[in-house]
Amino acid sequence: MPTLEIDNLSKSYGSLRALDSMSFSVASGEIFGFVGSNGAGKSTTMRIALGVLAADSGEVRWDGAPLDVAARRAVGYMPEERGLYPKMKVGEQLVYLARLHGLSPKAATAAMELWTERLGVAARRDSDVQSLSLGNQQRVQLAAALVHDPEILVLDEPFSGLDPVAVDVMSGVLREKADQGAPVVFSSHQLELVEHLCDRVGIVRAGRMVASGTVDELRSNAAPRWLVDAPDAPAGWASAIPGVTHVQTTGSRTVVEVGRAQGAEQAVLQAALATGTVREFAPQRASLTDLFRDVVSAEPAAGDTPDTTSTTKKSKRSFLSKGSAA
Repeated sequence: MPTLEIDNLSKSYGSLRALDSMSFSVASGEIFGFVGSNGAGKSTTMRIALGVLAADSGEVRWDGAPLDVAARRAVGYMPEERGLYPKMKVGEQLVYLARLHGLSPKAATAAMELWTERLGVAARRDSDVQSLSLGNQQRVQLAAALVHDPEILVLDEPFSGLDPVAVDVMSGVLREKADQGAPVVFSSHQLELVEHLCDRVGIVRAGRMVASGTVDELRSNAAPRWLVDAPDAPAGWASAIPGVTHVQTTGSRTVVEVGRAQGAEQAVLQAALATGTVREFAPQRASLTDLFRDVVSAEPAAGDTPDTTSTTKKSKRSFLSKGSAA
């Protein structure tokens, strides 16, 4: 089965290390969610895969061979920044881009008509891109990535600016492409969407892949969480319980994170019962948002440096090296 491999990519800008042995793989038919704080190295990795940037070391391979200029013709790439000609009409632009990938005029026109219809912008084929709403520009950008029927999809924040209906349409398209055998890689800050859509997820910190796997696999490495509904409990009642490492309270409901020592959850239950009535005591499944927050809320590890290719919306929080490297 053909696989897209990102193998030990490193990239530095002077003394700043943007990528540090970044490695992961995406199999044919798989959707891989690439998540991390702004500036963590996601866009840099994608740009190197597409040949927009050159790596200092490492290699990108498809089906065991280097992803060279010829092989990149089979990639559908959607950059985070708009990569369209703003004063060119939507239909003309998509046909032009399809022709650049080797389609005949007839095939390019048919592909343009297919994808503008699928993505809900068929009525805007004769409109300049700059006249479209941001959401419709995003739809056209995705059409540009799909119009040549790529074997691989690499998408940087494809859901940004989309309404819920458009998100559903785009999610369906990505799943359809994966079902047809394409490996699909996309980055997103919409973690609930990533959790729902992706087969596997990779969490990036400061240019390194620090955790990867299915959400269930990532969840298995997380500390156990328990929900306690104790309406009579005073504020802060759970903070002093031995073994409790995290407390989040909303009204009478408290979620605690406990260590893995045997009986740790029973200590929480006994402390709750000591305050009065306990209406609920149940284990909680950590969401991808919870898992991500556990990583990014920690102090930077020694030697971590930000991705210098992104200067907007730099996160004030870095990643904690948790989980297994990809």
